[in-house]
Amino acid sequence: MKRQLLPVALPLVMATLAPLAPAHADQYSEQGEVRKERRAGNVRSLRDIEREVLPQMPGMQYLGPEYDPAAMAYRLKFINNGKVFFVDVDARSGRIIGRTR
Repeated sequence: MKRQLLPVALPLVMATLAPLAPAHADQYSEQGEVRKERRAGNVRSLRDIEREVLPQMPGMQYLGPEYDPAAMAYRLKFINNGKVFFVDVDARSGRIIGRTR
């Protein structure tokens, strides 16, 4: 009886998990892109960017970064008093190119 359930259950499980794969793959492709650009000397390291930007955000809790390979920019995410703030930084120069809340 258990062997009969496998052919039915497996496609259902795969269909349930399939929507999760693209988001996971995007994360790895972004990491791969930033690694490739970093090795080529086209972008600055995230640690260098953080060393410059974090001191400019006193009182804010740093939540982490994202990298946009098309814009070649880091987006650093902060929170303060329940409000979320984003700081966009040019990955090539390290210059802040935008702040949003």
